[in-house]
Amino acid sequence: MRDDLNTEVRLPAPPRRVVSLVPSLTEAVAVSAPGLLVAATDYCTHPGDLDVPRVGGTRFPALDGVLSAVPDLVLANAEENRRADVEALRAAGVPVWVTYPRTLPEALASLERMLARLDVPAPPWLSAAGAAWARPWDGPVRRAVVPVWRRPWVVLGGDTFAGDLLRRLGVHNVYADAADRYPRPPLPELLGRRPDLVVLPDEPYAFTATDGPEAFPGVPYALVSGRHLTWYGPSLAEARTLLATQLAAG
Repeated sequence: MRDDLNTEVRLPAPPRRVVSLVPSLTEAVAVSAPGLLVAATDYCTHPGDLDVPRVGGTRFPALDGVLSAVPDLVLANAEENRRADVEALRAAGVPVWVTYPRTLPEALASLERMLARLDVPAPPWLSAAGAAWARPWDGPVRRAVVPVWRRPWVVLGGDTFAGDLLRRLGVHNVYADAADRYPRPPLPELLGRRPDLVVLPDEPYAFTATDGPEAFPGVPYALVSGRHLTWYGPSLAEARTLLATQLAAG
């Protein structure tokens, strides 16, 4: 079977020791196949009772910790994890499955394919997520900027999973046509776009009511769950309702 980068991942048998370097995939595997995970990153916060050894961050995992877990498969993401780490694990003889969804349909298909590679039946939350997002948006459409970091300012650009979710909720990202997936425009340029709304997730940068909105005086803002906006996994089943509520509050 081939991962999202069309790399064939050969395994002699269904994996029984899995290390996840992606928080959303950690949650997906832990909920769907308890007992498969033998290690995860420090940022794998869901499910809350997950009790496995930690191997550092997503960008700079401790590869010796990954190898000491003796995995027969490592889960990674082309955006969250470094190619050098993936190649180092493969060079050490460890198969790595890499995901790279940039739209909701790609995410659902990616999850289904990954779970199949793990020899795990499609879980109920996966079909629930598909059903939750099936209905087209029929509400108002607002033009928005979507910062994901500040100092410097970084915003969602084009071809991103989070941008696709927002589009399905009536939010038109004013940087959706940007060549860069994560542009770094100066604040005057952001203000010059005259957005109807500023969408401020609580991760990766933890925007709050007192940290972020003050940079956009007079512009309505919505504080949203970064996990539900950027994670692809069980949270997708409830993400549409939660994000729509949070956006409406803006």
